[in-house]
Parts: sequence; structure tokens; C-alpha cells
Amino acid sequence: MKPTRRIAVKPAAGAPRERTNRWLNAFTRNGKAWMIVLPSVLLFYFIMWRPIAEGVFLSFFKLENYQAAGFVGFQNYREVLSDTLFLGALKNTFGYVFWSLLISFLPPIIIAVALNEMVHLKGLFKFSIYFPVIVPTVAAALIWYFLYLPGDGGILNMLRHSIGLKNSEWLQNPILTIPLIITSMTWRGCGTSMVLYLAALQGVNQELYEASTIDGAGFFLKLRYITFPHLSPIILLLLVRQIVGIFQVMVEPMTMTGGGPNNASLSLNLQGYNYAFVYFQPERALALNVITFVILLGITVFYFRLDKKLSI
Repeated sequence: MKPTRRIAVKPAAGAPRERTNRWLNAFTRNGKAWMIVLPSVLLFYFIMWRPIAEGVFLSFFKLENYQAAGFVGFQNYREVLSDTLFLGALKNTFGYVFWSLLISFLPPIIIAVALNEMVHLKGLFKFSIYFPVIVPTVAAALIWYFLYLPGDGGILNMLRHSIGLKNSEWLQNPILTIPLIITSMTWRGCGTSMVLYLAALQGVNQELYEASTIDGAGFFLKLRYITFPHLSPIILLLLVRQIVGIFQVMVEPMTMTGGGPNNASLSLNLQGYNYAFVYFQPERALALNVITFVILLGITVFYFRLDKKLSI
């Protein structure tokens, strides 16, 4: 039996040219879309992607006047991880996340459900709840700082005096510091989440509520079987958004306590700020920020995997 001859088929001479023409046609056809997207891509590159890449690169160098002076490998990371303040700041940061989920995660949902059921004065209440969002972060932190003043001049202590109670230390109490800071952040940030939940609620098919009313379902049954299933995707999204946002807390503890008392409110980002602008050790600040970035990246990847499983 004769072996079968294999004949090599050469690609046509015009194949590369055809591919090039196909790419050019695709680019020409989508040219307007590329022109719209290009400014955003450039903005992300110069403001986010490039600084992140340069920060990661410089974190492996010894810096002098914020310029690379010599490659040191993982020495900056070892110095940060061996710093006694790092573990405390990491613990406090997770404490911020814990108290944030405990104090400020449910109120926007409850408020959005209540506003969705309202008939009169809905606009007034929406504006009142969203108004603190437009207050600058530092201004809002200072407002709450004066509320929490531990002496007789503190507004909350004045209220305590009016009902016969003694002064409280408020932010000077290490046990209360983080929950009180989170309370001030809840007051300022609740409106944003509330608007998103309310938009999701208004997108629910009203015929489902009408059919459940005919079947005799009450308010809580509607919440359980109609409202929350429709809100579950955005609840998960805002949960991860809140964790990522709180993990980067810096302005509030810096303004209200400076990280005290006794570093009880020191966060990772505040410690990174101290490395860069108080201790003048920018290489440590970059290393700490890269560590924080890796933690947040892990949380984000976990969210996308969980969201994919829930979608299936």
C-alpha cells in the first residue's frame, strides 16, 4: 500500500493584505466610537494606569528626592511588614470595614424601600438624604469633630448635660473611635447608595406587586420574594464597592483624630500618608500602597467570581 502524499497548501499571496484591509475597515467603521472612547482611555492612562505602574516599579528602589537611587528588591516590603505599626493599621482597617458593614450597609436599603413606598414629599426627603454627599469630605469630618469634642464645648456633651449625664470622651475613647468615625462617614455617604437602590427599585415590574397583592401577600412577603431578589445584584456590587472604599479610608481619621488615640484609628492609607509626608520615606509609602492594592485586587477578583457563580 503506497503512502499518502500530503500536499502543502500555500496561503494566497493576498491573505495578509486581506487581513490588513479587514482591520482597516473595522477601524474605519468604528472610527466614531474610537474617537469617543479615546479621551477616556488617555485620561485613565495618565491619571490611573501609569501612576499605578510607576508606583509598583519604584517600590523596589531606594528613593532620593522621589527619584530611584538604587534597586533594593523586596527590602521596602520587608521593612513595612516588620514595622510594628503595620499590623495595627491593618487590624484597624479591617475594623473600619467591619463597623462599616454593621452600621452603614443596611440604612441605604431601608431608606430606599421607604422612599419607594412614599407618595407625598418624596422629592424633599430624597434631597435631604442626598444633601450631605455634596459636602466636602474634610468639611464633613470637621463638623463631626466638633460634635464629638470631649469637653464641655462639644455639642453632643451639651446634649448629655441637658439630660443630666456626664461628659463622654467620644473620639478619645479607643473603643469608640472607629465606630464614631464610621457613623460620620455613613451620614455623608448614605445618599449615594440610597439613590442607586431607589433606581433599582423603580425598575421592578409593578405588575409583580399587583399580582402578589391579589394573592394576599403582605409588605414583608413582597420584600422577601420580589424586592430583594431584584436588588440582589446591586446589593452585592455596592457591598464590594463599600468594602473597597472603606479599606482606603484616610481623610476622616486624619482630620478627626490624626490616627489616635494611641494609633487606635490609624488606617493603612493614613500610615502610607505618614510614610510619604511625615517620615519622608516615600519608598515605604509605595510598598505599603502596593500591599493595599494587592489586597483590594483580591477582593475584586473574589467579587467577580462570586457574581459569575450567582449569575449562572
